[in-house]
Amino acid sequence: MHSTAARLNLKPIQPIKFVALFPALRAIILFKIKVLKVSVIVLNWNGKKLLQRYLPALLETEYKNVDFIVADNASEDGSAEWVHQTFPMVKVVQLDQNYGYCGGNNRAALHADGDILVFLNNDVRVHSEWLKHITDGFARYPDTAAMQPKMLSELSPVRFDYAGAAGGMIDKLGYPWCYGRIADTTEIDRGQYDDSDKEIFWASGAAFCVRSEVFKKANGFDESFGFHMEEIDLCWRFQRMGWKIRVMPKAIVYHLGGGSLSYTDPRKTFYNFRNNLAMLAKNVKQSALFPVLMVRVFLDFLAFIKLLIDNDRKTAWSVPRAYTAFYKELPYWLKIRGELLNKLQDTKTNKNKSDENMLAVKPNPFSIFFNHYVLKQKTSDNQQ
Repeated sequence: MHSTAARLNLKPIQPIKFVALFPALRAIILFKIKVLKVSVIVLNWNGKKLLQRYLPALLETEYKNVDFIVADNASEDGSAEWVHQTFPMVKVVQLDQNYGYCGGNNRAALHADGDILVFLNNDVRVHSEWLKHITDGFARYPDTAAMQPKMLSELSPVRFDYAGAAGGMIDKLGYPWCYGRIADTTEIDRGQYDDSDKEIFWASGAAFCVRSEVFKKANGFDESFGFHMEEIDLCWRFQRMGWKIRVMPKAIVYHLGGGSLSYTDPRKTFYNFRNNLAMLAKNVKQSALFPVLMVRVFLDFLAFIKLLIDNDRKTAWSVPRAYTAFYKELPYWLKIRGELLNKLQDTKTNKNKSDENMLAVKPNPFSIFFNHYVLKQKTSDNQQ
């Protein structure tokens, strides 16, 4: 006998493919089904004492699909051997020389197979559930390439850490600042920046979390930088590729700082000024580049004078040395700028974004230092 449906010539009702109708929902569902693998990379150079202090707590991270890699920049203090003997489950990548932050992490990433890469300094103490909040963030925000946790000071845990605080920002002249830290002034953490997973301009290199596929597509950290500003440059590149950067305030880490270069080391000042200028040469839109660099000459000269007045001569002379190095290398940076622009324009979705200033993440003051020192705006939440 034929069924009633057949006699009435009715077609069977097809199940509604809700997942196909909602791509964003589909992405979240698949993300939840598949627990993404995370590779945590700890770069080390003669930091055995720091590894002994911070690595055990890191290995107690509460996340089931994670592996840990210690990338050793040719240490001479027995760091690699100690990790091998004490924690055989940790993969040790022994590099043949000291490649610095950029080169060491780029090479270590070749040994990582995680969907998410976390570049963690060897002087960072983590909260046990920090990684869960990071991966949840990547699930919620498929438009985000990189993230950072909230970073507090290891020496004063009630205060934000200098290196990243509650997320990195930048002013129109290219000077970086953070929610919770302007210049050398760090705020007490009262939860004032915990209200949302806000969009930021850059994520701290001390705890840099990034989608592996995007990191590789962007060619990783620019090894010409060596130390400092490399994470800001990379985040700027991500944004020019159409991605966003965020902070996950529920993920908490504590940073000691000064492990690679002491805060008083004149080389830190040299790299900060030289690399900041190089970053601008690579990324600021063409119409704004010359005016920005001219204003920077004046303001950085004032910084040089202030350091001389403070009788910090070694640090002071790092500023003109940085300028000399930058302008000697300017043809190289402009060449890199052109290559980057051509690469971005080859991508259809980015052809209208590749030469934008991209300083659109708010707040975006003209000069963070003018606001801080002249207008006396001491906290990050009142910047415009």
